[in-house]
Amino acid sequence: MSYHPNSPEPAASPSPGRRGVLRGTLAASAALALPTAGLLAGAAPAQARSGRPRAAWGVQMGDVTSSSGLAWVRSDRPARMIVETSATESFRRARTWHGPLLGPGSDFTGTVPLRGLPAGEQVHYRVTLADPDDYRRTGEPVYGTFRTAPAKRRQGVRFLWSGDIAGQGWGINPDIGGYRAYDEMRRLDPDFFLCSGDTIYADGPLESRVTLPDGRIWRNVTTEEKSKVAETLDEYRGNFRYNLLDDNVRRFNSQVPSIVQWDDHEVRNNWYPGQILDDVRYTEKNVDLLAARSARAFREYFPVSTLHERGADRRVHRVISHGPLLDVFVLDMRSFRNTNSPDRQADDTTGILGAEQLAWLKRELARSRAEWKVIAADMPLGLVVPDGATNFEAVAQGDPGAPLGRELQIAELLRYIKHRRITGTLWLTADVHYTSAQHYAPERAAFKDFAPFWEFVSGPLAAGGFQANALDGTFGPDRVFVRAPDRANVSPMESPQYFGEVDIDGGSGELTVRLRAEGGTVLFSKVLQPGRVGQER
Repeated sequence: MSYHPNSPEPAASPSPGRRGVLRGTLAASAALALPTAGLLAGAAPAQARSGRPRAAWGVQMGDVTSSSGLAWVRSDRPARMIVETSATESFRRARTWHGPLLGPGSDFTGTVPLRGLPAGEQVHYRVTLADPDDYRRTGEPVYGTFRTAPAKRRQGVRFLWSGDIAGQGWGINPDIGGYRAYDEMRRLDPDFFLCSGDTIYADGPLESRVTLPDGRIWRNVTTEEKSKVAETLDEYRGNFRYNLLDDNVRRFNSQVPSIVQWDDHEVRNNWYPGQILDDVRYTEKNVDLLAARSARAFREYFPVSTLHERGADRRVHRVISHGPLLDVFVLDMRSFRNTNSPDRQADDTTGILGAEQLAWLKRELARSRAEWKVIAADMPLGLVVPDGATNFEAVAQGDPGAPLGRELQIAELLRYIKHRRITGTLWLTADVHYTSAQHYAPERAAFKDFAPFWEFVSGPLAAGGFQANALDGTFGPDRVFVRAPDRANVSPMESPQYFGEVDIDGGSGELTVRLRAEGGTVLFSKVLQPGRVGQER
């Protein structure tokens, strides 16, 4: 992000099938916790230390489909990763997956692709770390559970989304229970979580204490890697590792699989390829080199399925199929963009996606047979996000007329969706640190060759809140709902954090979007009907 300036609904309880494994996860988490001093010092693996391998950073499951998922763990020393899956918590008739040797080359992290899983079922899994010199010496297993995507639409799909974690100087505060929104999301028991970017703030060092405007003190858990801007590979790794210090995050990861994308703060605020920094905090000025280091750490700390595809070493954009009701199109609006500028050029083939990613997105949307096609964007379309006094960071640049600059790519995409009669598209994003709902319609727009659609914004999840951005009229947005602070960088102690919920009914196919505030309140709700090229208000 750029530094710019209703009725309550109770949280759902976890389903009965998960309670037992959650108890096991909590017990395992307590038993496996590394000494606090070691974690806060950066958790460098103690290779020479005696004992068995430990997995105090918990487990994660990523990019779950109807038949597959990607399991993740981190060890405190060299270890062999072993995963077992079962239909029951007792792990009778378990299936075993032998994973990689975890070592310093991957910061002792590793993933195991799980394939051939049953569709629409609860899967229990446990990860065990074995001493590579003696496989009989194993650490305590760490437990998790997840649901595979349904093969038939009658089961329905429900997921959450948000982004923006540990930003603007607000990290893990033990006085308020850490990242509380994660626990609230876990209790809603969604099928998965879509993390819309800014998963870390590598450019946002944390102070141990911050005085709020009302005189209260915010306390941060701090680490060596979070004491300065990240530049080295180890510093980026430490930023990704930081969020795993939070108990809420580890419990959430053990129960809710994720689909993760990235944006700017994984590297540096408002970065773009080829940028040379003018920032005295950095000794390394080449953003491409910084981005490569961050991308490597991102790959190490999140289970992302494209990393297991040949030739896709740094590719974040991908399609995750979640059964007949839903495909999620994960965009990368950061790695292939052009230079941030006034963005008023009349011809622009690079735009914010790059030509190849745009062609990929059009092709995959046309191929999709899912009822709903969620376009997971790491930046909003019609909100004006500045980068300094004259440049712009997202798609819109404040000119309400015909498409210019990066808007040209979006116009081409929207035109394509209309003329190919691609139904069920909606856009989800975060980035701007408030929550809102925008409806786009050609009758309000300067560019008219598209079908109406909705864009929903939610966040931050654990960062500072900001005022609402101005709208750009090129695609005719109408801000139907907004909840935002009245000043910049409001702490999580002063303003609630936000996340969104999408619920697709297996019978009717209706899709309901709910914008939620931390604390259980549903701020806004909208029901969309299936089978339409566009969605009216």
